[in-house]
Amino acid sequence: MIGCSIGRNFQVTVGGGSYQEGLTSVMQGVPPGMLITEQEIYSDLLLRKPGADELSSPRVEPDLPVIYTGVNAADTIEDAGNRNQTNGTPLTVLIPNLDRHFIHIKQYQDTNRTPRPGHASYASFMKYGPADDAIGAGFFSGRYTSTIVAAGHVARRVLEACGVRVFSYIKEAAGVKMKDVDLETAWTAYNQYKKYRCDYDPFYQQIFVSGRINPEQRFLEKMAIFAEIENEIAEIRQRAVEPVPAEVRDKYGVHHVINCPDLDAAEAMLDACNAITQTGDSSGGIVEIAALGLPPGVGEPVFYKLDGELGRLMSIGAVKAVEVGAGFAVKDMTGYQSNDRMRSADGKIQFDSNNAGGITGGLTTGQPVIARIAVKPTPTIDKSQNTVDKYTMENKTLSAITRRDPTIVGRIWPVAESLAAILILDHLFAHYGYCALKDKVNGGK
Repeated sequence: MIGCSIGRNFQVTVGGGSYQEGLTSVMQGVPPGMLITEQEIYSDLLLRKPGADELSSPRVEPDLPVIYTGVNAADTIEDAGNRNQTNGTPLTVLIPNLDRHFIHIKQYQDTNRTPRPGHASYASFMKYGPADDAIGAGFFSGRYTSTIVAAGHVARRVLEACGVRVFSYIKEAAGVKMKDVDLETAWTAYNQYKKYRCDYDPFYQQIFVSGRINPEQRFLEKMAIFAEIENEIAEIRQRAVEPVPAEVRDKYGVHHVINCPDLDAAEAMLDACNAITQTGDSSGGIVEIAALGLPPGVGEPVFYKLDGELGRLMSIGAVKAVEVGAGFAVKDMTGYQSNDRMRSADGKIQFDSNNAGGITGGLTTGQPVIARIAVKPTPTIDKSQNTVDKYTMENKTLSAITRRDPTIVGRIWPVAESLAAILILDHLFAHYGYCALKDKVNGGK
């Protein structure tokens, strides 16, 4: 299998599957001297993991990460203080699968002869044959996106050190759209939502905050604890404090399920998603990603334009369209309406609009970079559908009984912002390198 790597300067390679031993994210290009902990990585993974709320799959994978390579095992000299810091070698994060019981494997074995419509199960069987990893959809399951989130956390850490903020939120779900909100307000709400989720996540509190797993432990020590956790998942969840919607709204100023800065719209989204779920069907939506603080000129012309690179968000399963800035709406504009006119104020360039989404000619303009993804409904649904027996080619009827998400939009936004961060960091590497070389050649002018 090829196609599981991305990037030229900040490179990410992922591997694993839904019911394999786990998943892996390997990053090259991580600067040395960074303190990156498993607790911090998990603070993003918990936003994507299943079983967290009523709009996610009931599979209870905690998605606990383990840093395996790329950090110093000890101070490089006595009292250097750089133990556990990145050292410039490939950074590897492992995410073991802990909730993979035979009863669920059997459900897939019983239905794997009949591909799920809308899913990759037919195409992957035709490509890889009978050995195709069809248990839990293997590498075509949404589980693989945990690897993107792990790498995206690291990418965002580097970007933040460069003054760049990348974040996302749900703009539309099940046909319900949010009202326009300024980006700084959205950024504040986003951070409050993340804080709320960490405060209420039982694994974050009982595994990391408690120190049960900590950076001082060796890999094998952590694995022994993971073996214990595998048998304690239900118990850990039972000790969790269930969020009270009104209390979450009052304390954090966010919705208890939907990451959307428009709280009234978030509640309407939840109601609409649940109404569709009750019929056995699923729903989709739109996620908006914003990158703030990028300097002008980031990106490359022609084949590596930054907006073209953001089109790689289509690499995420369930994403069927990507638009930058005004996107498809430009077809209904005139040139005058579409153009982002400029003016000078206090020695700085200001724009009257941002229909270009902060990118022209493939290069950033210094404005916020804005992209949106269209997320299709979950293909696994509780309705009878026509399909075939992929071995005998007989016509069959399938009614899915496997664990599934009522909607993917509620869990895909951390993946979208993570992949966007990976793509943007890769280009920022090149930009800084090019500018440094340009200055060198021109004598620092």
